[in-house]
Amino acid sequence: MKRFVLIVASLLAAAPALAQAPASGGPRVPTSRAEIGLSFAPVVARTAPAIVNVYALKTARRDNPLLEDPFFRRFFGDRGGPDVPGFDMPRERVQRSLGSGVLVDPSGIVVTNNHVIDGADEIRLSLADKREFDAEVVLRDPRTDIAILRIKDGKGDFPSATLGSSDDLQVGDIVLAIGNPFGVGQTVTQGIVSALARTQRGITDYGFFIQTDAAINPGNSGGALVDGAGRVVGINTAIFSRSGGSQGIGFAIPADMVRVVLQSALSGSTVVRRPWLGADLQQVTPDIAEGLDVARPTGALVQNIFPGSAAEKAGLRAGDLIVTVAGQEVDDPDAFGFRFATRPLGGSVDLGIIRQGKPVTLKVVLEAAPETVPRDQITISGRSPLSGATVVNLSPAVIEEMRTLDAVKGVVILSVEEGSPAERTSFRAGDVILDINGAPVATTADLQRITRVPVRAWRVTLQRGGRVISALLPG
Repeated sequence: MKRFVLIVASLLAAAPALAQAPASGGPRVPTSRAEIGLSFAPVVARTAPAIVNVYALKTARRDNPLLEDPFFRRFFGDRGGPDVPGFDMPRERVQRSLGSGVLVDPSGIVVTNNHVIDGADEIRLSLADKREFDAEVVLRDPRTDIAILRIKDGKGDFPSATLGSSDDLQVGDIVLAIGNPFGVGQTVTQGIVSALARTQRGITDYGFFIQTDAAINPGNSGGALVDGAGRVVGINTAIFSRSGGSQGIGFAIPADMVRVVLQSALSGSTVVRRPWLGADLQQVTPDIAEGLDVARPTGALVQNIFPGSAAEKAGLRAGDLIVTVAGQEVDDPDAFGFRFATRPLGGSVDLGIIRQGKPVTLKVVLEAAPETVPRDQITISGRSPLSGATVVNLSPAVIEEMRTLDAVKGVVILSVEEGSPAERTSFRAGDVILDINGAPVATTADLQRITRVPVRAWRVTLQRGGRVISALLPG
């Protein structure tokens, strides 16, 4: 049997139950022309004007690989010419991606998927009424795959949709998906909520999705999942498919998570601020459940605690099993992450835990991860294997953003420039640089100072995925 392949696609959403079962409890023949004419048209008319097409353009440089060879560059220089076949000037190629988005504010604020606009040099929006506008990125949150855009030079008073609550959905509710699949134009599809709280899909850091069978295809990404009242209850982000097309299994990011990102953007923040527990959590297997003497393999098992974190202050310990957040059950670490991250900052929340077989309730303060040291972000340049890597100092805030507990202090790679020596040497975002040629790296200033001095060879020690790696690289 062929394996299902996870396809990131433009997805549009669906709407909760528009009709209820008859009082008798079974199907029946319609008794009037009005019943035969029941339609989703009022819901579509209310929501469709707020659905936009998102066109993202990225300019990619395309060089002749032979011109990177010093031997050929001696003879042909930094450019080729029309009399030298195959040695064209470096050319630029425009890459285009298509997705959908949702206007959520009359001022021109649009929610879409981060993967739709990732790396784009230019973003253009096409509204349902055929108007087109350039857009700018207000905030990107790769962890949830949500991006917030703003229409440039818009006069305001745009049609907008209302965000509902994904917690109001039930399995079996009827939903609608509206988007631009394959670029054919705005399209509405209908289905039901197939499942709720789907976790461990590997799509985003907060894996807690609404599953729907409404037809969703490439081009729908960033579109809305709409309920029977015309409220946006999710933003579609991915499908399971053998062929790349819809096969009835689509996933939407819950509106409650979208709201967290949107509120951060509207507050003027450049990053999403959400509560930080400061604990590393583990999936509970049947063997672990047996060892903990619990009936079912559910919950999130605490592995370790970050010093000074909200978890430590609340008295959480390694070995505790978290089973509820504010009275809502959590089946695994992904479900906990969603429930905890969607709580508003300030105040506190009750965590229900099992400790040594006994139920305990702990009150955890809802606070953002602090920046205990300045980031001092720099991009390494010069002749070193780390050239092109952007690095920052580690702090709880950086650890929370990058989802790593590999180290609690030092210097971490934030991003790697495409085509740079750092990329060619296989450095990755999340790598923690420990030392270079025996010299410890405690701050970004240390790393910049060390890499400015060219040497014949570089011995780099780093931490990645819980492992310490040492590599000898040419100078």
